[in-house]
Amino acid sequence: MIEAADGRLYTGITTDTERRFAEHLAQAGLGAKFFRGNKPVALVYRASCADRSSASKEEARIKKLKRQQKLALVDAYRQGN
Repeated sequence: MIEAADGRLYTGITTDTERRFAEHLAQAGLGAKFFRGNKPVALVYRASCADRSSASKEEARIKKLKRQQKLALVDAYRQGN
């Protein structure tokens, strides 16, 4: 999960978190449309999954959460790291 400059949270899946975050930062159009005109600020949550299918299911689950639930997930992640 990436926090944007306006405070919104972006959720996606990738096999290489650092590379994908750098792509979102780049101005070359490699990142998600979500970040056009709204810069990514920080990687605030990440989780490992066994395969792409389970990663997609976890992404869908997180996207369905309410904002406060996502922030609680981020807080728990920060406390664990």
